[in-house]
Amino acid sequence: MELLSIFKESPAFFTAVVGLFSLMIGSFLNVVILRLPVMMERQWRAQCAEYLEDAAKTTAGPGEAERFNLATPRSRCPRCGHAITALENIPILSYLMLRGRCSSCGTHIPMRYPLIEAATAVFSMVVAWHFGVSWETAGALVLTWSLITLSVIDFDHHLLPDNITLPLLWLGLMLSLFNLFTSSHTAIIGALAGYLSLWSVYWLFKLLTGKEGMGYGDFKLLAMLGAWLGWTYLLPIVLLSSLVGAVVGITLVLLRGRDRNIPIPFGPYLATAGWITLLWGHDIMKAYWGWMGVG
Repeated sequence: MELLSIFKESPAFFTAVVGLFSLMIGSFLNVVILRLPVMMERQWRAQCAEYLEDAAKTTAGPGEAERFNLATPRSRCPRCGHAITALENIPILSYLMLRGRCSSCGTHIPMRYPLIEAATAVFSMVVAWHFGVSWETAGALVLTWSLITLSVIDFDHHLLPDNITLPLLWLGLMLSLFNLFTSSHTAIIGALAGYLSLWSVYWLFKLLTGKEGMGYGDFKLLAMLGAWLGWTYLLPIVLLSSLVGAVVGITLVLLRGRDRNIPIPFGPYLATAGWITLLWGHDIMKAYWGWMGVG
């Protein structure tokens, strides 16, 4: 209770503590981002093998039988197999001390790892400063960390794992029982409307063009955001995500010559719009209705 009082009396100190803690969370998110898609692929292969009743003829690669999850095996260099020690696993600092290279073979360590750790800390500090010492902060931090993970996985693999979106959807509905971010009434409608809206757009686009404009993971992600924020914020989320996606997509085509036929994942834009709406949705809606001349 005394620590809680200190946090309430010093919002800056509370925000700094959340930032330091979130650096470690960011390091864990790197593990989830790297390993969860591999775990899912191995599970799919095992299910296919079981269905075909011919495990010996699967295309599983070497080491497929090795135990592989978020905790095992230890993180290692993909080139030389050097096991990462505790001192080499300190968020950001270890990357700087190692000068971005493996201590054993000198292989370059991707810059994305410290960037994800730093981004997790920064976004978490914004959440802590915005909501203060409250249950809203605890819930918003969980949602923020999940959205970061989903965004990067979708960017890498065009995949939004049910392992993350569905538990978060149920968590959002549970929190609505306590009116934490919205009421149960708006949360339930938000989950239904979030899924069905993109599902309808998907099938309309497919009927008109014969192509798939998005994946089912996008439906579930918007349903999850609807469960957290309520149905009234679904339209701002979709509009904001579409605007950001259009700007980024056009920029990639113009500056990098990206093939227009190569699909761009929509999940990161939905996640970004959802996070912005989580913090400033009320202000955005107020400004919008003010601009429209509605009191």
